Amino acid sequence: MEAQKVLLTGITGFLGCHTAIKLLEKGYKVVGTFRDQKRLDATKQTISRYTDKLSNLSFVETNLLDENQWYEITKYVDFVQHIASPFSKILPKDENELIRPAKKGTLSIMDAASKNGVKRVVMTSALGAICYGKTNEELQSVFDEKDWTNIANLDDTTPYYRSKTIAEKTAWDFLATDKSGLELTTVCPSAILGPVFENDYGASVNIIVSLLNGSTPVIPKIEFDIVDVRSVADLLILAMELPQAANNRYIAAATHFTYKEIAKILKVAYPKRTIPTIELPNSFSKLLSFFMPILRPVLLENKVRKIDASKATKELDWTPLSGQEAILSCAKSLFDLEVVK
Repeated sequence: MEAQKVLLTGITGFLGCHTAIKLLEKGYKVVGTFRDQKRLDATKQTISRYTDKLSNLSFVETNLLDENQWYEITKYVDFVQHIASPFSKILPKDENELIRPAKKGTLSIMDAASKNGVKRVVMTSALGAICYGKTNEELQSVFDEKDWTNIANLDDTTPYYRSKTIAEKTAWDFLATDKSGLELTTVCPSAILGPVFENDYGASVNIIVSLLNGSTPVIPKIEFDIVDVRSVADLLILAMELPQAANNRYIAAATHFTYKEIAKILKVAYPKRTIPTIELPNSFSKLLSFFMPILRPVLLENKVRKIDASKATKELDWTPLSGQEAILSCAKSLFDLEVVK
């Protein structure tokens, strides 16, 4: 029986690379899309270190804004793993730099998948599409997959969270009127940590980088859920393979931490390094963000957001790695790659 083919967008990214390796190891053919030719050689080398099934891997250069190419790319494909999404490590001046390609790319991929008889699209969304844009009263609730971020509340959302919310809603809106039989499953990860393969890594990894490299003498009083990149990749594949996952949303989150708790875990693991554990009041955190733009995207985390992430465990038997493992494996990889020296 011929191996099933998976189109994976964003293969050169942090999550995309991990997911591609797991798919290849499971026997799938993988077509990985990329937009930056400079990243391709490093990605090939990385994947070759973790799997010997490179004969089942191919690549195609794409642009989320080029709607015409997606029809050709999705021909003879069984599944689409849509992981690619524009992001910026600092907040962009114009939010449409993120929103426009995220929305248009999603719509183009859904339309092409429908026309070409793709069985299921699995879309990587974000927890940022679920529990933001909330009033203080609404934050008393526990959020799950039924909830959506209110993008009209600019004070409690970022351009990235708005782009993820808009893109995911675009996919569900398309499905609501589609007659092809196409299935959709979306996965909404919290902050993704875990082992980094190369110097271009996910934005959440900056949490660990800033604690290890001495750039942050004090830490903002914030908290958030984290999840290991390997566990997110596992969930994306479960969401693709299992019948019960069709047309469902799943939160991917493992452990809730304060920034201070993360710092303490790192301090125990690396006692000779100067790792800050003194928390700044929120007002000072905002002031610090003017000098450290990398902090601005995380300042919304000064509010407690309670989530119920049990659906994936109950329905798909997903068992994520611990948050501590995600933190420590991320730190080790940053030292191994000499991102932090």
